[in-house]
Amino acid sequence: MTRGRRLDPSILREYDIRGVVGRTLTPADARALGRAFATRARGEGAKTVCVGRDGRLSSPELEAALVEGLTASGLEVWRIGLGATPMLYFATRTLAAGGGVMVTASHNPPEYNGFKLMLGTRAFYGRDILELGEIADKGDFAEGMGSVAERTVFDPYVETLAGAYDGGAGRRLTAVWDAGNGSAGPAMAALARRLPGRHLLLNEAVDGTFPAHHPDPTVVENLAQLIARVKAEGADVGIALDGDGDRIGAVDGRGRVLWGDQLMVLLSRDLLSARPGARIIADVKASQVLFDEIARAGGKPEMWRTGHSLIKKRMAETGALLAGEMSGHIFFADRYFGYDDALYAAVRLLGILARSPASLAEMRDSLPQVHNTPELRFEVAEARKFAVIDEVKARLKAEGAEVNDIDGVRVRADDGWWLLRASNTQAVLVARCEALSAGGLDRLKAELTRQLAASGIAPPRF
Repeated sequence: MTRGRRLDPSILREYDIRGVVGRTLTPADARALGRAFATRARGEGAKTVCVGRDGRLSSPELEAALVEGLTASGLEVWRIGLGATPMLYFATRTLAAGGGVMVTASHNPPEYNGFKLMLGTRAFYGRDILELGEIADKGDFAEGMGSVAERTVFDPYVETLAGAYDGGAGRRLTAVWDAGNGSAGPAMAALARRLPGRHLLLNEAVDGTFPAHHPDPTVVENLAQLIARVKAEGADVGIALDGDGDRIGAVDGRGRVLWGDQLMVLLSRDLLSARPGARIIADVKASQVLFDEIARAGGKPEMWRTGHSLIKKRMAETGALLAGEMSGHIFFADRYFGYDDALYAAVRLLGILARSPASLAEMRDSLPQVHNTPELRFEVAEARKFAVIDEVKARLKAEGAEVNDIDGVRVRADDGWWLLRASNTQAVLVARCEALSAGGLDRLKAELTRQLAASGIAPPRF
């Protein structure tokens, strides 16, 4: 038996592996993770694995160590090189590999890195990830002599994206794209050259220090450069990507942000016009407007737990054709593979805009108007966060409240709803409130504050 390596427990997260390079995550850890994943994959009959990496400064070294571990435990490794996480998913599926590992820390600061994994075509998360830590700790690795080959999928990936454009001979759009210096930049630029219309690029060069702004499109401050360029150019739409290209942000021609649930309304209406009755999934943080609009358009809405791995699993179980999260993960199984890909979602959005006489701003204004908070995140001790949810749930049950507890508590009121859930990846609670009026929103905020106070927790800053 090979000598084991104990991994820092903090890096073994619900949906992926992520830590601070040099402190909680080292090349030796990457090597041990490679051996552990290969052991698990071979146990399920896998012989090959695709490996990709993002543009972080630490990614080449971690990728090399990972590949050493994978081959030392007998897997054939197909290196696809620098690119977006969805390109790694694309490679794993189109090359029919037994699994895939992406070296990335998504939108985390530059000092972080990590790994997103898939086994076969399914997401690898939760108990799967904890088991890798156990295998590494015991050193109970499979032995073998694997091999390494370079397998580029960049051109087929970009051509597949371009081929999904369905704007026909519609309007020629002006679009501004911002890759945030993330790893999807090269594919974004190549895709833009293949699409009709006028396309202006921002921060398409990969730079692991993220010099322009933090690559998280759910934070308004990170969209300031994109908004300014959209306004200056009179563009129809602005599209932002996160650090590894699996989350999308969008702004309309007036520079206003469309959040994930608002984008999902537009995408859902279009999909249902061609696929009536389709099941569409959204996470518990999404506006009630989204669920109502899916039903109004003839679809079957389903509220599900937050987390890209959980959503993908649920899509596979139910045959849903579209899913989305407030965080900007958009999953298409209609004419695509069912995973989250910001560039693919962008192409579908552009097709809708090209075919419609209405602008994106007009579409946004046509949505039912509600009053809501953004996603509110506030720190609570790791050992306390889930207990708080249980306490709140028990009080609500005793009070006879209408509660959906599929992921935390989502409390329905006559004029709106409020949500409280524990993050699966950080020591935080997440809250959101939505009402039909400003007064109703204030009342729901007060109710959330009352429940938090009863558990000794200070409320978030609304």
